[in-house]
Amino acid sequence: MSSVVERYLEELSDPGKPLVTSKLVYLSLMNPAEVCAFREVWRAIDLPRRQKVVGRLADMAEDNLQLDFEEVFRVCLKDPDEQVRVKALEGLSDCEDGSLVEPIIDLLQNDPSDSVRAAAATSLNNFVLLAELGKLRACEAAGLEAALLAVINKSGEDSDVRRCAIEAISSLSKPVVKEIIREAYQSGNPTLQISAIYAMGRNCDAAWLGLLVKELESPDAERRFEAVGACGELGDPEVVPYLRKAIDDPDIEVRLAVVTALGAIGGSEVRQILLRLGGHLDERVRLAARDALAVLKTDSEVLFEDKWGEGDE
Repeated sequence: MSSVVERYLEELSDPGKPLVTSKLVYLSLMNPAEVCAFREVWRAIDLPRRQKVVGRLADMAEDNLQLDFEEVFRVCLKDPDEQVRVKALEGLSDCEDGSLVEPIIDLLQNDPSDSVRAAAATSLNNFVLLAELGKLRACEAAGLEAALLAVINKSGEDSDVRRCAIEAISSLSKPVVKEIIREAYQSGNPTLQISAIYAMGRNCDAAWLGLLVKELESPDAERRFEAVGACGELGDPEVVPYLRKAIDDPDIEVRLAVVTALGAIGGSEVRQILLRLGGHLDERVRLAARDALAVLKTDSEVLFEDKWGEGDE
């Protein structure tokens, strides 16, 4: 074997050598010959090491968008271990290659593990959005919608798999999807209702605003958190006054979500709110507001930085 990748594979497959995370970057953007070599080596690596490798690769891909382990994750979709398959699906969550739709649907429909099937549904989130934007081939989009609908409507389906499928399909602006979200919200099942609140944001329909504003007052912090995130996804300035009130939510995760949602909505009113948060008592809120304002990329950013002073870094 001649390439750096192929030489590294010898080390990776040796159980006597430690797994060095920094060297895993060699598995990014492998060429066809290297992928073939990786596939052969992967079969011989013991299970605990395979689990560690795919887990670290998924984390690295999330932290560094320059790294591309898609080919590794494709191989891992067929791994006999369900934990490896789950991590591979997580690693593919931001992929836009339509050729992955079919193998992921196959896992969604046929994998014996409910955990894998739930992860498969979640990993289809991005592809559903691409379908809604017309960036997926018609046959792929149709197959995607049909597969998710089949899971959602299947009698006796695992609750987590069904919940993840509802979240995944929610980006489609179709009447049947809106009805699915509404039925989940009215189901009386708290877990399903939380997924419905999340789905309302992904559905991007202002018709959900009334329910989301109501959920901002929920006694349940998780429902408030999802409602705040959904408001940010919708991006409607009408919710800004309600989010401004929620900045004093007793739950820190909700407070930070409010700041992020405000930054996503933007506008002059939001800029003023974020500037005022420079004097908030909670440092985490102050820093989150700074980050949110920076994303807006306005002239107010300089004023905001001056408000903090150099000692708050």
